[in-house]
Amino acid sequence: MYRRLRDLREDADLLQRDVARYLNCTQVCYSQYELGKRDLPTDVLIRLAVFYRTSTDYLLGLTDEKNPYPPAGK
Repeated sequence: MYRRLRDLREDADLLQRDVARYLNCTQVCYSQYELGKRDLPTDVLIRLAVFYRTSTDYLLGLTDEKNPYPPAGK
């Protein structure tokens, strides 16, 4: 999962501080998420999925499909 966070950030040409600012945390805190030294709280996981337009399953490594799931009922 942690590698995917870094890859998505780098693919978007963002710095850790840019994503940290979006999450309202410090760059050090976000760096620890990417390195796997700190667990991602559920709300942060969801915000990152929305930010990168992907699914939480992709971020967690449960699927290799980057595209988010369609909304329920559609």
